This record gives sequence, structure tokens and C-alpha cells, in this order.
Amino acid sequence: MNHILVVDDEADIRATLQAILADEGYAVATASTAAEAVALVRDVVYDAVLLDIWLPDRDGLEALEEIRKADAANGPEVIIISGHGSIESAVRATKLGAFDFLEKPLSLERILIVVKNAVEARRLRIENQEFQRQLPARGSITGASVPVKALRQQIRLMAPTNGRVLIYGESGTGKELIARAMHRESLRRDHVFVELNCAAIPEDFIETELFGYRHSAVPGDLPEKRGTFERAHGGTLFLDEVGDMSLKTQAKVLRALDEQEFTPVGATHPVRVDVRVIAATNKNLEEEIAKGNFREDFFYRLNVIPFYVPPLRERKEDIPLLAREMLREFGRQYGRPRVEMAEDAVAALQQYHWPGNVRELKNIVERMLILNPQATRLERKHLPVLVYRSANRRGEEFPSLQHAREAYERDYILRKLEECHGNVSRAAEALGLERSHLYRKMKALGIAVRETQT
Repeated sequence: MNHILVVDDEADIRATLQAILADEGYAVATASTAAEAVALVRDVVYDAVLLDIWLPDRDGLEALEEIRKADAANGPEVIIISGHGSIESAVRATKLGAFDFLEKPLSLERILIVVKNAVEARRLRIENQEFQRQLPARGSITGASVPVKALRQQIRLMAPTNGRVLIYGESGTGKELIARAMHRESLRRDHVFVELNCAAIPEDFIETELFGYRHSAVPGDLPEKRGTFERAHGGTLFLDEVGDMSLKTQAKVLRALDEQEFTPVGATHPVRVDVRVIAATNKNLEEEIAKGNFREDFFYRLNVIPFYVPPLRERKEDIPLLAREMLREFGRQYGRPRVEMAEDAVAALQQYHWPGNVRELKNIVERMLILNPQATRLERKHLPVLVYRSANRRGEEFPSLQHAREAYERDYILRKLEECHGNVSRAAEALGLERSHLYRKMKALGIAVRETQT
């Protein structure tokens, strides 16, 4: 439901507008002074404000300026109404960010059209912000293995429903990609996808991240913060690593799921939302329930549609596709689109056990590309020693002692450079080498020199 605030010192106008807008399905609040209006906007998230320019305590344009300054990005659209309109007032209102300027006597038909347009404008503004946040994280599910094909089929079947989804899988398997794919194929695809990593938010802040706060409920912060539930209105909320959520927070999220309503911290009015929740975890939640770490009723609310994402070691036939797709993407990012992945490198990647799953593969492919700036073909010798050794344990040997020595030296120097944040002088000191000697070694081993400033 969209929330509208009517601000006018004339009681008849407030009552008339409230009745007409309520008949159109809006939740309507009223105020008779600028001070009251500003306080309400800080307490409740409104989609639009109808603001009279003449108020008993303050100029309505001053109130407009204060409302816009409080939260220009997420705040309401403000429609100025006046019985003494002038071009000067209209121009000033527009410069201050007013959505429209209406003169009294008001045309009720015109009011309804402008309010509808204002509500839609705010919705599009909020959704555009969310889409911009999501752009770097977009991706697709790559693979031709049986488990991946089964996942795609399950997504096609379940995505169009509103059923809650719980995605299981080890860290780095791509649970977020599954959640995004579910959203893209759902009936909510034209609305936002909002993500919250429950493990990354300290316990003291998780509630405000989920539900937001009003009117400086959090000391030192802005007067208002829209939580992830509110930002996801109409769309999908992805709760990643939900197994790390505390019992106290679980209880509050459970209530919000049941009622599709919550009260932000510091607010006096509840906020209604329409949100589909997709959750993910790398834990066995049934074991966590037995240990008393996870609420059983919360588990059953989330586990309507369970998904299992297999680890990379169980679908190694997908590694060639994944590695080459990642290489193409990183090649575009780094201006090297013609770099290829050799068969011997792909074979070695397939023999590694991948404890970090797809995320680890992605990191290794990017690392190979960055650390071999002259290579047009990434070969097995360019792999990190950890992956190379894994292949050796399965019966494959280095072609020669020289290759083995170079692979070890390369990996050891790279690790020292990482520890020293790319500072060659410090790395040389840590290795017990002259700086010029380390430079020669790096050049011989094909390690890019990117000296950082300290």
C-alpha cells in the first residue's frame, strides 16, 4: 500500500483529500503545520506529500527544502499546493525538488492523476537505485553437467510461484546466482532484487539493516534508513547465510514473514510490504535446530522450496566451460580479450579438489591473467603451485626439475608480494634478496611488476 501525507492548515481540505485518496486505496495521514509534517516524514516513509505553501508556523517551501534534504534519494515526491500561486513560487518549488505545483481551487481529478504519477516516479527512482547496486553482481548459471541441468529445470518450475526458497550449498558454490536466476524468471522480475549477507552484519546492526530506522533512532546517523525488507517491496529479498542469524533476529524476521508487516526501529507506525524471501545457507539447519541455534518454526517458513547446489568437485565436467567463460570476462575487463586457456591447464584444474568451489576457481583464473601480462595463452605452468601440486599427487609430474623449481619460486615470490601489498622493496627484504635481483627473478618468471607506493 502506498502512503500519502496531506499537509494543509484548512481542516476541510485535509478531510476532503484524505477521503478521496483513501477511496483510491492509499493510506493517508494528515498534518496542519510544517513542524508536524516534517516530524511525520521522519517517522514514516511516504510515497508522496501534498504540501500547502501557506502554513501557520512556516513557509511550505521551507518545509519542502527540509524534507528533501533529509533524504533526497529515498524520500517522498512532494506536490506543492497553493491558493496564491505565482510563477516565482512555482519556479522556486521546482528548484527545491517539488514534483508538481497545483493551484487552488483544486481539481480532484487532477489531484488523483498527479498523486498517481508521483507515486510511480518514486517507485521507479527507488528501483533504479537498486538495479544500479545489482549491476556488478549479475551473472548466469554456467554448466552442462546433470546437476546443473536439474537446477535449471527446477528454477523454471519454481520461479513463477511466490513460494519461499531455501538454497543449500557449500561456500562459493553460487547460491546467489541461483537466487538471482529465480528472481529473473519470477513474476517479480520487473521489481528489485535486494541482498543481505546475514553473516557480514554485526548482531547489533542486523535489525536496522533488515527493518530500517526512523527519526535518528541510531545516534549519529541520518534521520531515516530504509531497511532491506522495505527496499525489496514488490520484489525479492535474498537472505544469504541465514544460518548465522541470531535467534532474536530470527523471531523478528519470522513475524515479518507471517504478517508482511514490521515496525522500523524508532518508528511508531508499521510498514506493510509485499516481499518474496529467498534464503541461503552453508550449514545443516536441521543440525543447528537440534543444537538450539536455529528456530524450527523459522526453518519451516523458509524451507517451502528447497534447492541444493552441488560443490564444484561433484561437477568437474563444468570446469572447462566455467574457466573459459571467466577468462573471457576478465579478458574484457583487463583489455586482453584474446587470451586463451590451454588444454593442459584445464586438465590440471579438473584434477584439483576445489575447497572454495566456483569462487576459488574465479579467483585463480583472474590471478593467472593478472600475473601473466604478456601471455596470450594460459598454460599449466601458469597455475598456482597449489593446483599444480594437486595434479602431481594424481600421478602427473613436472616435465623437469627446472619446471618444478620455477613453479615453486614463482608461487613463493607471489605470496611474499601479496604479504607486502605489492611493494617490491619490502618483498626483496623479506626474501633476503637485493631489490635488483628480485626484479630479475620476477622478469624471468613472468611476474608483472606493479610497484605500489607506501
